[in-house]
Amino acid sequence: MVLTAVRGALGFLTRLPIGRTEEAWLALGEAPAAMILAGYVVGGLVAIPFVLPLPTVTLGLAYVVSLVAVSGITHLDGLADLGDAAAVHGEPDHRRDVMGDSSLGVGGTVAVAVDVAGLALAGVALAGLPIRAALGLVVASEVGAKLSMVALSVLGRAAHEGLGSSLTGARPRHLVGAGALAAPAVVLAWPTVAGAVSLATTLAVALGIRWWARARIGGVTGDVFGATNELARLAALHAGVIAWTLS
Repeated sequence: MVLTAVRGALGFLTRLPIGRTEEAWLALGEAPAAMILAGYVVGGLVAIPFVLPLPTVTLGLAYVVSLVAVSGITHLDGLADLGDAAAVHGEPDHRRDVMGDSSLGVGGTVAVAVDVAGLALAGVALAGLPIRAALGLVVASEVGAKLSMVALSVLGRAAHEGLGSSLTGARPRHLVGAGALAAPAVVLAWPTVAGAVSLATTLAVALGIRWWARARIGGVTGDVFGATNELARLAALHAGVIAWTLS
């Protein structure tokens, strides 16, 4: 069951050639904490550039490229849709219509540009840290991003039938289990508190997005989950770098 759920998480969160089956998807719904284990896998893969003898700026670019190669652009697309919805005025149903529009607006363009630029700059900052710290923060931020999605699945309410409704409704024990699985990521940046700061930041992002989604679009959608993954990772990286620098 656990391995099937992890396969479902990797199928949902990455482009790894593991195949996508209905059985794995249903298993993930029963055990959303499997996303945390997938976060360790993704984090380990996208951290590889930081062990290579590359110039600092090149490492920043390589980090972004590795994220796209491993995770794809599905969640980035969710961020773009959320950015478009945030840029318009109107009732929740109008904002949801904007999110469902396949065309890219100014809000979505700005959201994606800020995210990509922020990730590249985080990569440059990480390149200036000791290798162990850089690797630890990359993995911790990825695990934290998945923890934020589990938090949303437990605390969020679906805006309508769809991907969001299939992921919401998880029980509090799932968040407790996810937190327990994510806890080892705290020591990856030891002896500083940077890892703990990264994880705490992702939970703050999840709560903020949950509040915004409930007020502006009537609840959580699949795009909201994708955007949460992107924004939580970005915030965790910068918060972790700041914490490491100040420690």
